[in-house]
Amino acid sequence: MNAPIVSFNHVGKSFDVNGFELEAIREFNLDIAEGEFVAIVGSSGCGKSTLLRLLVGLDTEFRGQISVDGKTVNGIGGERGIVFQEHRLFPWLTVADNIGLGLVNEPLSAAQKQQRINDFIDLVGLRDFTQAYPHQLSGGMAQRVAIARGLVASPRILLLDEPFGALDALTRQQMQDELLAIRERAKITTVLVTHDVEEAIYLADRVVVMEPRPGRIKQVVDIALPHPRQRSSFDFHQLREELLHELTNDDHYQPSVPVQIRDLPLAFIAC
Repeated sequence: MNAPIVSFNHVGKSFDVNGFELEAIREFNLDIAEGEFVAIVGSSGCGKSTLLRLLVGLDTEFRGQISVDGKTVNGIGGERGIVFQEHRLFPWLTVADNIGLGLVNEPLSAAQKQQRINDFIDLVGLRDFTQAYPHQLSGGMAQRVAIARGLVASPRILLLDEPFGALDALTRQQMQDELLAIRERAKITTVLVTHDVEEAIYLADRVVVMEPRPGRIKQVVDIALPHPRQRSSFDFHQLREELLHELTNDDHYQPSVPVQIRDLPLAFIAC
């Protein structure tokens, strides 16, 4: 077996809150293979987003070790790109200029940077909006710009912190499909943090279920469903119920049984 591109070894994290130590993450151990899509799910406060901050290098105060391609993470690096829930685009910059911010520290000529920006505008399907400003974009388009900015420096790992959480349900599903298409073209290792079990099953190769306070792994589930995945299929529904069962932390939880309602009044029947 090839060495993992990402490795968490006995990772722990605590915060000082009003003079008291709050343990956020305890003994987190996980290997991620190159090209793999891993989703981390859990309730608020289980440390999911903190794990991404540690992996991307925004927070270097933690116990244990995080390594990327065998090298210890001790700060931000070009091999890791991140996309947050809020797109965080600069309103006074165009789509091209916002994406170009991802190349600020890259040793490329102006012509090379422009070519890279153009390539990633095409990758996320925004060629007609190159000179548009953020206020002229839909929520989904703005997130595509943020994803392009995260990818433009050609990182080996893309980190996604609930990137579609602020979108409406229809746009969210469309963006999930967009993400799968982009990932297929870019061939990039992806780590997604989400509280949405259905999203995790739809996108990921493996789902890591977290227990809260302190955050730790409860279960790692392989998602063997072929793409494109059908949300209405029996296997998808069964996996969703199993993961929800794990997240409820309730041994008495029983999945609901679909009920067919007969003899509805005519007013409830769609024309």
